Amino acid sequence: MKRSGKTNPRLVNLIRMLKSASHENEANIWREIARRLDTSSSNYAEVNIGKINRYAQAGEIILVPGKVLGSGILDQSVKVAALHFSESAREKIVQAEGDCMTIEELVSAHPAGSRVRILR
Repeated sequence: MKRSGKTNPRLVNLIRMLKSASHENEANIWREIARRLDTSSSNYAEVNIGKINRYAQAGEIILVPGKVLGSGILDQSVKVAALHFSESAREKIVQAEGDCMTIEELVSAHPAGSRVRILR
């Protein structure tokens, strides 16, 4: 018998936590992120550093419901939350005096989800 649904315990707990945070804080952004993460992993966002540099402004909080990749240049300080980071992306964000965080950390720091930009 084939198993359906997510098997990664971190991802299952993250989706459950996002739905709960959406309900408790009346923040639809967390429900939308939970919906995106509940789909097939082939639909997850893969965002390059260059795209973050193009669309983000200094000091902004960026949320990527997927993986951040290291192609491109980042010349401004931004906080980036994502499911996964490549090593080169993590290095470039830190070099630009930015901050890498998990989605769980972002939800606990900004439960209302205000002033968070989603990139995909």
